[in-house]
Amino acid sequence: MAKKKVYLEGLEKFNRVSRPTNVILNVLFFLLAFICVVPVVFLVIISFSSEQSISQIGYSFIPQSLSLDAYDNIWKMKNQVFNAIGVSLFVTVVGTIIGVFLTTTMGYVLSRPVFKLKTLMTWIVFIPMIFNGGLVAVYFVNTQALHFKDNIWALILPLLVSSFNVIISKTFFRSTIPDALVESAKIDGASQLKIYFRIVLPISLPVLATIALFLCFGYWNDWYQSLLYIAKENLYSLQALLQRLQKNIEFMAQYASQLGLSTGAYAASMPKESFRMAVAVIIVVPIACAYPFFQKYFISGLTVGAVKG
Repeated sequence: MAKKKVYLEGLEKFNRVSRPTNVILNVLFFLLAFICVVPVVFLVIISFSSEQSISQIGYSFIPQSLSLDAYDNIWKMKNQVFNAIGVSLFVTVVGTIIGVFLTTTMGYVLSRPVFKLKTLMTWIVFIPMIFNGGLVAVYFVNTQALHFKDNIWALILPLLVSSFNVIISKTFFRSTIPDALVESAKIDGASQLKIYFRIVLPISLPVLATIALFLCFGYWNDWYQSLLYIAKENLYSLQALLQRLQKNIEFMAQYASQLGLSTGAYAASMPKESFRMAVAVIIVVPIACAYPFFQKYFISGLTVGAVKG
């Protein structure tokens, strides 16, 4: 007991940070947090600023007047916006779940030294990180061969598996999962699927959360797939819809004099800068709220389980 206490005291002393170093680190972390938070706060303030205030004093933390015109214009299109939010949520949730499963299973297989095709499959995964078939080939395959035109799966499948994420998973499994743990499970009669789901996954939460976070960000922020494959408005993702609304407002404002009296007056009165920022707020806030749920798993699961000896 005394030896254990001495050992813990020595370990705490080894990990202890001096007071000046602690102060410097706290100041540094505060500045970094400040740099990350201020742009988001500034974005929200501008979205609530009136167009007159922006035109007179520009972007400011203290606008001359506040306005809800930007959000009011978005609310007028609430049916389209809510439908687009539903599409984005479906694509993000389904794509993340399927993508994590496929990415981690592929990474686990490539990490096993007994897999005979490991070298060949690793090269097959690695080559697309450097070369790709180009946009024309990808578009032809997705629209002509797979018939993804105006299909919800066109927003999910093209982003499902990334070579980068597979390499991350492979490296994690190879460096974290002991071979002795897998071999002991085989001796007990466990199949490969049982080993993967009952033993490997519970101690792999950090890589699962990392891959899920990458996929979640990628699906939520994606508008390019909608631009390529979607023509039906009911299948627009949130980002694609809001980008289209923003471009329509810019077009109407630019050609207001040529659109007729009522349309031109409406276009001239519509907020442009604040609308752009309101669009960014709607896109950023949901994914920012989801981030903490992934973050708490980054360092968990590393010590769960044990090697059977």
